[in-house]
Amino acid sequence: MENNALKQYTDLYTAHRELIDSHSAAPLNVLRPEALDSLLSHPLPKKGSENYEHTDLESVLAPDYGLNLARIPLDVDPSRSFQCGVPTLSSAIFMLINDSWGETEKSRKLLPEGVEVCSLCRKAKEDPEEVARYYGKLADISNPIVALSTLLAQDGLWLKIGKGVKLDRPLQLVNILQNLSPLMAIRRLVIVVEEDAEARLLICDHTQNHEIDMLGVQTVEIFAGRNSHFDYYDLEESGEKTHRLNSLYLRQEEGSNVMIDGITLFNGITRNEYFCRFVGEHSELHLYGMGIEDSERKLDTYSVITHEVGNCHSDELFKYVVDDDAEGAFAGLIYVSPGAQKTEAYQSNRNLIGHPKARMFSKPQLEIYNDDVKCSHGTAIGQLDELQMFYMRTRGIDESTARLLLKQAFMADVINGVRLSILRDRLQMLVERRFAGELHSCADCGGC
Repeated sequence: MENNALKQYTDLYTAHRELIDSHSAAPLNVLRPEALDSLLSHPLPKKGSENYEHTDLESVLAPDYGLNLARIPLDVDPSRSFQCGVPTLSSAIFMLINDSWGETEKSRKLLPEGVEVCSLCRKAKEDPEEVARYYGKLADISNPIVALSTLLAQDGLWLKIGKGVKLDRPLQLVNILQNLSPLMAIRRLVIVVEEDAEARLLICDHTQNHEIDMLGVQTVEIFAGRNSHFDYYDLEESGEKTHRLNSLYLRQEEGSNVMIDGITLFNGITRNEYFCRFVGEHSELHLYGMGIEDSERKLDTYSVITHEVGNCHSDELFKYVVDDDAEGAFAGLIYVSPGAQKTEAYQSNRNLIGHPKARMFSKPQLEIYNDDVKCSHGTAIGQLDELQMFYMRTRGIDESTARLLLKQAFMADVINGVRLSILRDRLQMLVERRFAGELHSCADCGGC
């Protein structure tokens, strides 16, 4: 292996393996040697290489971040430092403070029978065989983000919705990054939605101290069972010094219906990856996302939707508004296998550039090995419509307000695609505030 940014973490694991294992559980520990081999055998992809044209993993991982390997309790009161940003949303709220589990007594009382929400480490200790059935089964260990999280993760989220259970209220996971010195938080999320089950999960990423460099490394594995319905909303409101490497893997069985919506309102440098597979017919996926990038922020999205079987439908839409010296990137691949007849797959990436120095890169792709399909892909990069601006100005609307309204209208179809009405209404307000240039704080949000 080259002498690169990964060496500090592989050396850390080699020197402190017993400490890391002792504060975790067997199903997580057993995969660490394989992850180490992967990291030692494969150097980090260089910026500009295939699928990493615009993310420099070397520079993201190079800082000397601290890790809480000994699981030392932090002096943080999440009930004081955070209030739910979605008022009137009656949700059961759980937390990962950096990468340590947290919950309130009230939230657990809101859970019906047949729903398991808890610390991944705790579940793995209590029922190692159950966790071993799912942990690491979807995530590709050759992916450096996955390998790093597998090597060092000690906890995360375990969520299981039992067969036939239909959750009336959404679940909410709040990821809080908080420390007085640079810190890396490594989280693993395992989500199992069994046959005929229905659930919605809202994940909110927040950085409490915007002056400290922070890095969140997260791997998510979602198993959508037969005829299940699952919505996964991922809302990032971090800070300009926060880096995020997020890799999500989804497996859909017959008749399942899944929505994944990645929303980036505030960030520093973010790479979101989505790997989605249809393994059962008559399934449906809506993969949506939006990013508002200004200052020197960067957002990179990479997606692969694999249609292994026929009679499935996927709809993918990502939108960016890029301003100032910010940079956005989208690369998406839809793969249709030879046996996937009657596939319907649609991919669109649309982008709005608000400044001459802003940059947006787009690479939509189709790879089809079947003639009996309906597939399309497209991209568009443009600026605000001057005719629309002129029309609004002639009706007494000042320029800044006109720009705000046009940017909001541009994001409307992504926001309207949110199937959780309370979140949709709240998101409209958050986007309006974001385009208006208002600063944010977790503590400023209204409570549930």
